[in-house]
Amino acid sequence: MVLLILLIVLAVTVASTPLLDRLLGRNAGWPIAAVFLGLTLLVAAQAPQVLGSGEPLEFSRPWMPQIGVELHLRMDGLGWLFTMLVTGIGALIMAYSTRYFPPRRRFGFYFLMTLFATAMSGLVLADDVVLLFVFWELTTIASFYLIGLSGPSASRPAIRTFLLTAMGGLALLAAAVLLIVRTGTSQLSVILADTSWTEDTGFVSLVAVLVAVAVFTKSAQFPFHYWLPDAMAASTPVSAYLHAAAMVKAGIYLAMRFTPAFGDLLLWNTLLIVLGLTTAVVGAVFALQQHDLKRLAAFSTVSQLGFLVAVIGVGTPEALVAAAVHTVAHALFKSALFMSVGLVDIQAGTRDLRQLGGLRRRMPVTAALAALAALSMAGIPPLLGFISKENLFEAFLHAPGPAWFGPVAGAAAVGAAAFTFAYSFRFVYGAFWGEPRGDAEERTASEARPSFWLPAMTASLGGVLLGLTVPILDTMVNEVALNATHEAADAHLLLWHGLNAALGMSAAAVGLGALLAWRSRSGDALAGRDLVPVTGVWIFEFLHEGIVRVGRRTGDLTRTDSPAFHLGVPVVLIIALASVVAVVGLDLPPVAGQTAMGLDWLLVGLMAVAVGAAVVTRSRMAGLALVGVAGFTVALWLFFLGAFDVALTQLLVEILTVVVAVLVLRRLPKKFHRVKRSRTALTAVIAIGAGLTAAVGAYALTGRREISAAGEYFLGNAPEDTGGTNVVNTILVDYRALDTFGELVVLGVAGLIIIAVLHSSGLLPVHSSRRVVVGGTNAAYPPEDNTVLMRTVGRFLMPLLVLWSVYLLFRGHNEPGGGFIAGLVGGSGFALLYLAAPSDDRARIRLAYPAIIGAGVLVAAFSGFLGYADGSFLKPLHAEIPLAWGGYFHFTTALVFDVGVYLAVVGVLLTALNELGLERGEGSVREPEGFRTDRPSAQASGDDAPALDGSTTGGNR
Repeated sequence: MVLLILLIVLAVTVASTPLLDRLLGRNAGWPIAAVFLGLTLLVAAQAPQVLGSGEPLEFSRPWMPQIGVELHLRMDGLGWLFTMLVTGIGALIMAYSTRYFPPRRRFGFYFLMTLFATAMSGLVLADDVVLLFVFWELTTIASFYLIGLSGPSASRPAIRTFLLTAMGGLALLAAAVLLIVRTGTSQLSVILADTSWTEDTGFVSLVAVLVAVAVFTKSAQFPFHYWLPDAMAASTPVSAYLHAAAMVKAGIYLAMRFTPAFGDLLLWNTLLIVLGLTTAVVGAVFALQQHDLKRLAAFSTVSQLGFLVAVIGVGTPEALVAAAVHTVAHALFKSALFMSVGLVDIQAGTRDLRQLGGLRRRMPVTAALAALAALSMAGIPPLLGFISKENLFEAFLHAPGPAWFGPVAGAAAVGAAAFTFAYSFRFVYGAFWGEPRGDAEERTASEARPSFWLPAMTASLGGVLLGLTVPILDTMVNEVALNATHEAADAHLLLWHGLNAALGMSAAAVGLGALLAWRSRSGDALAGRDLVPVTGVWIFEFLHEGIVRVGRRTGDLTRTDSPAFHLGVPVVLIIALASVVAVVGLDLPPVAGQTAMGLDWLLVGLMAVAVGAAVVTRSRMAGLALVGVAGFTVALWLFFLGAFDVALTQLLVEILTVVVAVLVLRRLPKKFHRVKRSRTALTAVIAIGAGLTAAVGAYALTGRREISAAGEYFLGNAPEDTGGTNVVNTILVDYRALDTFGELVVLGVAGLIIIAVLHSSGLLPVHSSRRVVVGGTNAAYPPEDNTVLMRTVGRFLMPLLVLWSVYLLFRGHNEPGGGFIAGLVGGSGFALLYLAAPSDDRARIRLAYPAIIGAGVLVAAFSGFLGYADGSFLKPLHAEIPLAWGGYFHFTTALVFDVGVYLAVVGVLLTALNELGLERGEGSVREPEGFRTDRPSAQASGDDAPALDGSTTGGNR
């Protein structure tokens, strides 16, 4: 239960951040940091079991049982290490953020940061590849929003980061699907323990490449390395947490987790070692070029991640020990460095090395902390970075492959480490030592308050203390190596291992680094020079624009603004497909004795008349009325066939469709424009063909026949399975609730889109040149008079409609009704109020309809999560509640789901009435008497008759 508690606490923290933000502002970081610290202590308390006995913690609940996917969590030594980093470094960053941002700034920073921490924790604890992928993508989404949170200038970097890391997510998804299909399970630990799929060289190579792509994109490996410096558009706390200590470690974790399967695969070893060391060298060289301290730290992160990826590629238990130690060291010194950058930026007002220098005299504490972190990164004893570097060098010497490969890899690592020393020196010397440069003398830099630099001090001193007491990490790193390779490691970490090859390599790296630092101490040796003709960002934008250009040209082949063309193509294809099916073997004649009844043909004739009249009329309003007649005829037909739920839905939809359509039509000319005869003939052929196809299909596939096997199943099993006898409703809210939930979300999004489009476009009523505004003293015109009947009826009918809607809602599980029908009835009551209102001001239904839509979706989702008590999402729970007057009331969570549907439907209908029915951008000016036109006269306009305009008369409804 510890694992579930951890995720629940994080999820509750995420939900609490808006309230904390409102109450505490930037100080909301303190309680969040306290929560993270508490979780760190909780995870640390599991060390005796996870690390001591080697018994992982596990938790499992059904999630999608039909396809074998479970909410399976597992914490072994590897999961324990990364969970400690997520919560421990997270606590430091949250505390640091309380003083980094302005006092009164309110934003979604804490929400997104805690959401990211939740996703990252779920990622490293997931023992199901589907769950792993979900959390992987959630980290990508949270990162995208955190980068974009910094303002308009961060928009494009956020998009570039998102697209690139999402590409890696697709590779991971492909790998997950292949593994599930091949092994028959989605449980990660079972997949990694299964050796059958690893014996197929072609299959394991394909999966390895896909996983490697996911690793390289998430952990910023060459050639995808550019996104991490590009993401420095985010605020410094985001960079310190996501892009130094947490998000980029997701790729490192994935590589370590899949090492048992790929550790002996030469393709995997070669990819990770070659590209990892290439990244280490490239990142180090680019870091030495930077004037911006934050970009210098970013490229240094790229370089250090290259070391990690490369050593994981070696695949031996000793290499994974080195990876574990360096993961801890990197999290500590890199988070401390980024926090030091923020301290310099806030206190000195710049991060540019050309404008800094000599800050140690004004900011001695910050200088000391940055120096300790930089020394650890450079691999100087007695810090933890020195120990991790020595282990890295030793591992590279034993890289798999030809005999020369290990020494070559070791030499490349030494070169990258030399550059690491040089840029570490430049970071500290350029900002804190040396002489002030630019206008640094004029700057009023001063040391920050202890609450600001205390988190950075904790991380910096952590590297010192762990370096001096490094044997305490033996148990942890050995367990991590065992989990990552399925082979036991017997590492004994020491500050001094005697004279060996690794020590010689370390000395060479420091010596070469000191030489580079001496040559570039002024910052002019490499800084600012273009070593390559293009940048990663330029290549991305070039490819992105090229793909968009190709897509646009492809779309131009079929792109059109004509609705007729868009409708014509699928209709023609459907006709062609139906004709082929009919000719090939469809049994057209109905079953003997199951022919149509005379009433059917009467209704068909009525529909034919209505549709025919709608086709020939030029009046928009008449066309709408005739289409409504056809819809009402269909509803009547459904009633005669006994499909009362469907019939009632059709009837209500037709009523409300007419109301909403009228709101749109009143802004358009009264008549349809004339079209060419050739177009009329073509559309007639298409329409007749589509109609005949639909008629033949309906005649052949339906009719009054014996019920299908599926229908028999639902009729026979619905009462026992769901406790309801209304099969239509039980299918919607019990058997196929997930489909209904998806449709509910689409409905809610449609309502929100209506609001967004109309408000963002500033859409105003379209006044045709043929429209006139009429007013007068006649009772046919003043709205107060001509709506008196509607208002009188509505006063009594509205409460009845609301009560009826509630009645339909509660009876829907056993009788015709349900959330959707009830919502339509409730919406009809609001439509009646709208139509009876004499003016726009009085017609407005002053309810928070966006909130109603959102509440509906959330209530439906909440009912779905209740299903976890019995196994899976949206599985209905049932209970018999005794009634005071005797008997029982059958309660089901499907009723709660129906309440969500009810709220969402009512919210969307309110949206349509308020947003489409009320004039936008114009006041309601009443002119109770007199006569006024927009043009000199109705005859001069050329229209057949004047039209009423609600924008000035208040509306004639």
